Amino acid sequence: MAKVSEKLMVYCLVAIFVVIAMVEGAKGATICNIPSSRLNLCWPAVTGRYPPPPTKQCCLLIKHADLNCLCNFKDALPAFNINPSRAFALPKKCKYNLHIPPKCRG
Repeated sequence: MAKVSEKLMVYCLVAIFVVIAMVEGAKGATICNIPSSRLNLCWPAVTGRYPPPPTKQCCLLIKHADLNCLCNFKDALPAFNINPSRAFALPKKCKYNLHIPPKCRG
């Protein structure tokens, strides 16, 4: 039962961030050190069956991302067609030696 309520809380947090991003719009809300208006730069690299490598613009976002913060949303990513394994593989694909929290690996 605790697992279900934990997942529900994560989904609610993601929904809140999405609403904030929509409301903030031009102001540019930031989620885990990533401007919401720029999240689309990494979308192709984390979705689909055969995603392309991340772009330079995506890598610049990842370089400044708060990976511990993003890890809190790992279970909610599939609801947005984002493959969590691909998302947390971006630092390595971008050739950054960033610490991936253990709970977000694999």
